[in-house]
Amino acid sequence: MSQKNNLGNRILELRKAKGWSQSELADKVDISYAQIGRYETKGAQPPAEVIRKIAEALDTSVDYLIFGSSTDKASAALHDAEVIRYFKEIETLPGEDKAALLRVIAAFIRDVKTKQTYTH
Repeated sequence: MSQKNNLGNRILELRKAKGWSQSELADKVDISYAQIGRYETKGAQPPAEVIRKIAEALDTSVDYLIFGSSTDKASAALHDAEVIRYFKEIETLPGEDKAALLRVIAAFIRDVKTKQTYTH
């Protein structure tokens, strides 16, 4: 598999993990959903600025999108050793349990952000 396909697969994986459609990611990055599709499935190579925007939207690093590896992703995105340890443990959970826990985390973060929005 080429580097371009690996990049596309990582974009697809992270987008689906967030529960977003190609259109939703495209809106966040300010490009067309068709272009997201080309990156994910056709091996099209995004310009550096678009890769940066995609990484930011997907809460990951440019290095992870380009080069891969969960360890690289965690190290690039997280600095708190305890958080990294917990996320490594979450990765080992059975799929259904991991999905349930990630939904709880996503809901909690959404609630905190909502509170922050209304208190500022």
